[in-house]
Amino acid sequence: MTFEEFLAARLAALLRYATVLACDPHLAEDIVQEVLARAQPRWERIAAADAPEAYVKRMIINELASWRRRKASRVVPLSHEALETVTAPDSDRQAELGERDAMIRRIAQLPVKQRIVIALRFYEGLSDHEIADLIGCRPATVRSHTSRALASLRANFPQDATRIGG
Repeated sequence: MTFEEFLAARLAALLRYATVLACDPHLAEDIVQEVLARAQPRWERIAAADAPEAYVKRMIINELASWRRRKASRVVPLSHEALETVTAPDSDRQAELGERDAMIRRIAQLPVKQRIVIALRFYEGLSDHEIADLIGCRPATVRSHTSRALASLRANFPQDATRIGG
């Protein structure tokens, strides 16, 4: 598979993947562009590997982590355009979008490793072992990141939203 064929087939999926990890579509575009620019000259070697897409996804994770280290003091606001999928939502859809926006904002506040683990677990559907291989740690560390992330999300979840029937 050539680099151009890979891009034609997988670019949209890579952008969605990076957007889930970064919680910011503009940052995701920058990260994917940077990764692809670095991957193109090495494409023959990457394509010869068993799973070139997995290799590129690992590059995206590494670039996000490195970007966060370089820009640790900078806060990137979440784009509202990225969250809007309907031009005139009805009240139920409006409430659903509001809840999704609030959850994405909570996830965006997690430390980068926890956010990556949450995205890989719930967006990609990967197991602890697969995530550990992808981010270069042990499965126990993945479980620890997942546990801490979920505890943080639960702690920041409004109490009224968890009550049924008032």
